[in-house]
Amino acid sequence: MGVCDAIEQYAQAGKPDAMTAPHLPKVAGIDSTVPPPAHTVVPSSATPSSTAAAPGAVLQDRLAGWVSDLTTLHELTERLSRTGTLDDALKELLRAGAALVGARRGLAVLEPADGHGPASTVGLGLAHADLGHIETVPRSATSYGRILDGLPDGATELASPDLLADDGLDPRHREVAARLGYAASYAVPLATGTAGRIGAVVWLYDEPAEPVERQRHLVGLYARYATEHLARLVELERARTKLATVAEELLPSRLPRVAGVQLAARHRTGPRGGGDWYDALPLPEGALGLAVGSVTGSGPSAVAAMGRLRASLRAYAVMEGEDPVAVLSDLELLLRLTEPARSATALFAYCEPRRRKIVLAGAGHTPPLVIGERRTEFVETSLSAPLGMLACWEAPSVDLAPEPGETVLLYTDGLLHRTGDPMDRAFARLHAAAAGVPKSIRDDPGSIADHILRTVLPDGLDEADSREDVVLLAARFE
Repeated sequence: MGVCDAIEQYAQAGKPDAMTAPHLPKVAGIDSTVPPPAHTVVPSSATPSSTAAAPGAVLQDRLAGWVSDLTTLHELTERLSRTGTLDDALKELLRAGAALVGARRGLAVLEPADGHGPASTVGLGLAHADLGHIETVPRSATSYGRILDGLPDGATELASPDLLADDGLDPRHREVAARLGYAASYAVPLATGTAGRIGAVVWLYDEPAEPVERQRHLVGLYARYATEHLARLVELERARTKLATVAEELLPSRLPRVAGVQLAARHRTGPRGGGDWYDALPLPEGALGLAVGSVTGSGPSAVAAMGRLRASLRAYAVMEGEDPVAVLSDLELLLRLTEPARSATALFAYCEPRRRKIVLAGAGHTPPLVIGERRTEFVETSLSAPLGMLACWEAPSVDLAPEPGETVLLYTDGLLHRTGDPMDRAFARLHAAAAGVPKSIRDDPGSIADHILRTVLPDGLDEADSREDVVLLAARFE
């Protein structure tokens, strides 16, 4: 039986019947539905010529089985190579491996031996509670635990064809196996020569069973490729985590407390790290400076440029914050002299919370949004080019006087781009989300920001990886 016959979810369209391998008895839970080809059995009344042809027919069947197996492995590895996250790759590994060894359920444990993470456990046919039950079994009594803690020399797999018949089985393991209804297991390590052991995968059988040699060989080939793919994704995930950590460290660790105003910020970073940022800093005489901006590009260079730009704006704000136009003019000059190949958008607002007065200026940035019980409207700012796009930037400032209880929302255009809509429709979606803020949360700027994120970017799009960073900075005036 070719392996293709056992995995309906990976059925190959258009494959001729002549390539189907001979029928095998039930092994490891597989019940072949393909009858054995007639030429593989020699009838008792066969003529000498038909008997002489039998060896050639057997060889043909073997070649057909090899071709079928190689085709299946190619298709499975192609599916795996299209996964871009660790979670998706582990799920695909479990599904493909289960088909290869004839199992129905399983779990993959990612735990790099160097201890630098990431670590996770993914199940196939097992609910979250089922995985929790399995994790209550002592680690040394589980096949994945023995693999992760180090297999004996020369061992490349762990097969337990009849768990409940094993007198040495840990009592807790026996209890969990009986509760979840599995009677056998087959486990292989996930290890590479360069990355070392990064995890283990275990497939579970409902009845006593184990894969035959041919199945073990195929799943071993597949697991080696899968491990290389997982190792690359581990390194990519580590790089993303480091970049996100650096980006977060360049942003304010906490927002200042200034009388007369409540602040909240939300930041969503894409997988490569981007240049969107925000800032809030107390200024002399009870004033407050609020800023959001975006640097072109992504990756480490954009993150570094974002850090430099934000630090420079803080310095200019302290010196001449009451004049937002002067702050952005100085920032434009700095960007043009130090990073002529890069442009940026920015918005800076000088706030006097006690007087509920705001003076703001923007450089190619999206307009702020005022959210209140009586109005939800965008602030009309003058149209201006981004920083670094003109020889000399300057645009008039705008005065704004929020009413008591109103919230002023500053945001980056990543919020609009993530919707996938044209800009006019994205602005309309943002306005509708702000107008629909429930009255029960209008006193909390953090809840307002969360509501807008979930409404403008539904179905988890606000948390999903995206090329676009998102920044929201909400200021509610008392």
